[in-house]
Amino acid sequence: MFLLRAFVKLSFILFLCRRFSESSDKGWFRSLFVHKVDARKDAHSNLLSKKETSNLYKIQFHDVKPECLEAYNSLEAEVQKRLHEDQDYPCEVVGSWNTWYGEQDQAVHLWRYRGGYPALTDCLQKLRANKEYLEFRKERAKMLLSRRNELLLEFSFWNEPLPRQGPNLYEMRTYYLKPGTMIEWGNRWARAIKHRQENNEAVGGFFTQIGQLYVVHHLWAYESLQAREETRNSAWRKEGWDVNVKLYNAASPPPLLLLMEMTGLQ
Repeated sequence: MFLLRAFVKLSFILFLCRRFSESSDKGWFRSLFVHKVDARKDAHSNLLSKKETSNLYKIQFHDVKPECLEAYNSLEAEVQKRLHEDQDYPCEVVGSWNTWYGEQDQAVHLWRYRGGYPALTDCLQKLRANKEYLEFRKERAKMLLSRRNELLLEFSFWNEPLPRQGPNLYEMRTYYLKPGTMIEWGNRWARAIKHRQENNEAVGGFFTQIGQLYVVHHLWAYESLQAREETRNSAWRKEGWDVNVKLYNAASPPPLLLLMEMTGLQ
């Protein structure tokens, strides 16, 4: 009987607590367990991407058979040139590289579609009807071990990739973020990127829209490995750089970063 009365009292108390917390967004019972934050009003893709343009990017990673790399480069360059110059296809080649350090015998291609998803769809439909392009894909497939694509948007605070005088060494740093941290990442890099403009090394910054999500790619360019070392050392001497990039300092558990890859591109 005692246990029954205790159970009834406990049930009544929980009922009152539930009704009280439901009657107000700031109920005392809820406040014991929940840290109240303002809900985000929009997707991070809208908050972080450039509003003045509707550019969509596609990055391709092709793992090439080592004995086919030279033939692959020649074939790919010929087709890219035709597509880049043909005004009927709303796409352009931003950059095309072979890896130097990191994953070997890999080709990386970055395309830009001015006009966003409609431009991409238009381009793909035309390519599917292009017999010459379909033959190119068959020939290229014989040279590949694997391939993957990602669709990207560019960060609003990063430079737009533009042609530059060369030759240059390109470095692509890829970061895999914890879900839900893209906004904080963007806020920190919006402050940090100003420290990396003196030598024109910042090429572009992107985040995935389709493919593996919460992935960020930063693309840098240097005249040489020595220039890279000097430029990076100079950034660390600037007040404010270390504060905003300490997120992936190996000396402490990174609050945002899961994994970082670095690839040297020729």
